[in-house]
Amino acid sequence: MASSNDIRATFLDYFARNGHAVVDSSPLVPRNDPTLLFTNSGMVQFKNVFTGQERRPYSRATTAQKCVRAGGKHNDLDNVGYTARHHTFFEMLGNFSFGDYFKEEAIAHAWTLITKDFALPPERLLVTVYSEDEDAAALWRKIAGLPDSRIIRIPTTDNFWRMGDTGPCGPCSEIFFDHGPSIPGGPPGSPDEDGDRFIEIWNLVFMQYEEGPPGTRAPLPRPSIDTGMGLERFAAILQGKHDNYDTDTLRALILASAEVTGRDPDGADKTSHRVVADHLRSSCFLMADGVLPSNEGRGYVLRRIMRRAMRHAHQMGAVEPLMPRLVPALIRQMGQAYPELGRAQALMTETLGLEETRFRSLLERGLHLLADETDKLGENETLSGAVAFRLYDTFGFPLDLTQDALREQGRTVDVSGFEAAMTEQRTRARAAWAGTGDAATGRVWFDLKEALGATEFLGYATESAEGEVGAIVADGAPVDRAAAGMEVAIILNQTPFYAESGGQVGDQGVITGPDGLRIVITDTQKKLGDLFIHLGTVEAGEVRLGQPVRAVVDHTRRGAIRAHHSATHLLHEALRRHLGTHVAQKGSLNAPDRLRFDISHPKPVTAEELAVVEAEVNARIRENSAVTTRLMTPDAAVAEGAMALFGEKYGDEVRVVAMGDGDDARRAYSIELCGGTHVARTGDIGLIRLIGESGVSAGVRRLEAVAGAAAFDSLRETEKTLEAAAAVLKVPASELPARISALLEDRKRLERQLSEAQKKLATGGGAAAIEDIGGVKLSARNLGDVPPRDLKSLADAIGKQMEGGGVVALVSTAEGKVSIVVGVSPDLTARFSAVDLARAASAAAGGKGGGGRPDLAQSGGPDASQADAALDAVRTALAA
Repeated sequence: MASSNDIRATFLDYFARNGHAVVDSSPLVPRNDPTLLFTNSGMVQFKNVFTGQERRPYSRATTAQKCVRAGGKHNDLDNVGYTARHHTFFEMLGNFSFGDYFKEEAIAHAWTLITKDFALPPERLLVTVYSEDEDAAALWRKIAGLPDSRIIRIPTTDNFWRMGDTGPCGPCSEIFFDHGPSIPGGPPGSPDEDGDRFIEIWNLVFMQYEEGPPGTRAPLPRPSIDTGMGLERFAAILQGKHDNYDTDTLRALILASAEVTGRDPDGADKTSHRVVADHLRSSCFLMADGVLPSNEGRGYVLRRIMRRAMRHAHQMGAVEPLMPRLVPALIRQMGQAYPELGRAQALMTETLGLEETRFRSLLERGLHLLADETDKLGENETLSGAVAFRLYDTFGFPLDLTQDALREQGRTVDVSGFEAAMTEQRTRARAAWAGTGDAATGRVWFDLKEALGATEFLGYATESAEGEVGAIVADGAPVDRAAAGMEVAIILNQTPFYAESGGQVGDQGVITGPDGLRIVITDTQKKLGDLFIHLGTVEAGEVRLGQPVRAVVDHTRRGAIRAHHSATHLLHEALRRHLGTHVAQKGSLNAPDRLRFDISHPKPVTAEELAVVEAEVNARIRENSAVTTRLMTPDAAVAEGAMALFGEKYGDEVRVVAMGDGDDARRAYSIELCGGTHVARTGDIGLIRLIGESGVSAGVRRLEAVAGAAAFDSLRETEKTLEAAAAVLKVPASELPARISALLEDRKRLERQLSEAQKKLATGGGAAAIEDIGGVKLSARNLGDVPPRDLKSLADAIGKQMEGGGVVALVSTAEGKVSIVVGVSPDLTARFSAVDLARAASAAAGGKGGGGRPDLAQSGGPDASQADAALDAVRTALAA
C-alpha cells in the first residue's frame, strides 16, 4: 500500500523527471495575496508569476503545498470531524506551467501519472470539461481514449476558473474516481452528484484568457496551467479507503489520540478523535509558520481551531492536556516532508500546553453555564444570542464552538441575537472611550479600529508582504485617495512593518502598488494597542482605498535595529550578573545606529565594570547560539526566570525571547518578555561596544552602546583618530600612551618654570613699582597672561616687600578677560576695604561685584582691554 509520503514523493518525482522545478511549499500565511487569510491552494505562491508581475528561473514547476481552510470565505471548520473529506489542513499536489506547455501536455501528464505511475484503472475514471471547451474534450478522447459518455460537459461557472473580477481566467477539467455502484451518488452534473460514489481527485485549470471589464475577454499571449490534487483524497483511493480519516497519516494521529485518552478510535468518540487529528495538523503547521494564538486575525482563527479540538479532548475525558502529547506523532508522520515541524517542536508543544491548560478552566465553567441554559430550553429550542455572547465575552467561547457543542444536541444558536449583543458591546465601548478626553484625532483611530480590527503583523517572519489599503488618513481625517506629494497615514490589513513599542523604533521602508504608486514610509506607529499606522509621503502615483499594495521594510535598517535590540537583552543580563540583581531596566531605545539602556543602580558604573560587562556580552555573541521565541502567560514566563521589560503592557500571552547558553542546559543566558524583533542567532549581532555611561536621575544610570555595523564603524573612527595622532607625534600607534605621558610631564615642568619666571618678573619691580596716593603706598600692576590662579600668591609676595604696608592691585588678562585681586595691609583695612576696591575695579572693566575679605578680595570683568582702567579705578578710590 502506498503511504501518503510515498504518494507525495511519486508525484513530485514524476514531474521532476519531466522538466519541472520542485518548489518547496510556501508558508501558510500568504505573502503575495492580502485577500487571503491562509494559503488555500497550490497556485497562491505563483499568483504574481501568472499575472506577469514576477519572474522565476523556471517556466514549469511542481509542489506539495500545505493549505488551511478555516476562516473567511474558505472555511471548512464546522464540518470537520463529521464528514469523510472536510479538513482544516490538507496538502495540495500540483503542477504548473507559466506560458510553457498547455492543455495537451497537461492532460497527457495527468493521465500518464494516474494510470501508469499510480496504476488506477482507467475504466473507473471520468472527466468533466467546461461546456464550451471542445479542445479539452477532444484531447481527452485522443490521449486517454475516453468515450463521450465519460467526458461530461459542465455549463456552470464550477468549471470556469477566475483569479478575480479581472485578470487571468480559463476553463477547468476535473478528474473523478468512481467508487462503484455500492456507494450512493451520481456523476457530476447529475441530480445525485452530491453523493460519495464519484469523487473529484484532480482539477486542471487552463489559464487561457484575460478577463477585462464586464463583457470583455481576450486570449492570453502565453496560456498557462494550474492543477491541484488533494493528497488526502487521493491517498484514500490508492489505499482502498472511502474515508480520508482512514488514510495512514490521519489514522496514525487518531490512534495516537486514542492511546493517550484510552478511548475507542471507532466508538462513540470517533468524531472527537477526527477533530483532534485534523486540528492538530492545522494548529502545528500554522505555529511552525509563525502564527500564534491571539484574539485578532489569523491568531484568533488558530485559537478557535485549538479550542475546538480541546473541547473534544475534554469531552473524551482527557485529564491532562492532550494536544501537546500528540506533537511527536505528527512529526513522525510529516516531519521529513516538512522539516519546519521539527524546528518548531518546542514552540508547538509549549503553546498547545499553555492554551489547553488555560482553556480547560474556562471550558468547565462555560460548559456548566451552557448546560444550565439548555436545561431551560424545550426540545430542539434555539439558544438565545445573548447567552452565546456571554459565553464568548466571559469564557472565550467563539460562536462556532457553542454551535458545535449544541450540534450534538440537535440545537442551533440565534446568530442575529449574538450579533446584536456584539454591536451593543461596541456601542458601550465607544461611549466609554468618548469620555476619556482624548484629542479629536484619537476618535479617528478609534473609528478605524472598530471598522478594520487589528492589523496583522507579519514582521517576525518576513520583511516584505502584500497588503490591502484599509484606510488613508491625511490632515487628521480619513480620505478615499491621496495623490503624489501628500503626507499620509496608511493602515493595511497586514504588514511586515514593526510599529514603535517596547523601546524599539518603528520601521521605515516603501509601499508600492499599481500604476507606479510609491509611498516612502518614514515611521510606523501603533494606535489603540494593535492598529499599525504607516506614516509617510506619496512619492508617485495615487493611493486608493481597497488597493492591493506591497509593503517592503528597509532591510538594512531593520537588521541594525534587531542587532541593537538583541544586544540590549544580553547587556541586561550581564549587568545583573556583575553589578547585582537589583539592576532593572528603567527605559530603553533600540535604534538602527545605537542603543540606550537605563538601569536602576545607585552609583556610576566604573570603567573597569563596563569593560568586564562588554567582554561578557561579546563572548555571548561569539557563542552564536540560537535565539528562540515561545508563547507563555506573563506569570509562567516570570516564574521561569524571564524578565519583564519596563513600560511594556502585556496581555494574556507574551512572547518569551531566550538567547545565549545558560549555566545549565535547562535555562538560557537571557530570558525576557519582549514583543520586538530579534536576530536569529547571537552571532548575527556581530559586536557590541559601550560608548557612554552617565546619570539620568537619582538611582538611575544610562548606558549607551553601539552594536553590529555601528560598532564596527565606531571602532574604525577610533582607529582613524589614533592613526592621525600617531602621525602628528611621529610614533607608532602602540607607543602613543608613553609618548603622550612624556609630553604631559614636559608640559607640567615647563608650566612650573614659566610660573616661577612670571612670579619673579611680577615681584621684581622694587621701589620703582610703588606709587604714593595721598600718603598710601600702591603697587598696581597689569601682569598680562599670568594665570589668574597665581594672582593671590603674587599679591601676598608683593605686599610683604612693601615696607610699612600698603595696597596691592593686580590684574591678569589671560583667556581674554580681566581677573582682579586687591590686597590691603592690616594697618589700612580700617580705611580701605579690599572688597570695595575690587568691586570698583570690576565695574571699570565691565564686570559686576567682587568678594573676599577686607584684606584680600578678587573680582573680574569680561573685557581684557579695560585692564588698565580697572587699576585706575583703584587709584581713584584711594585718592577719594
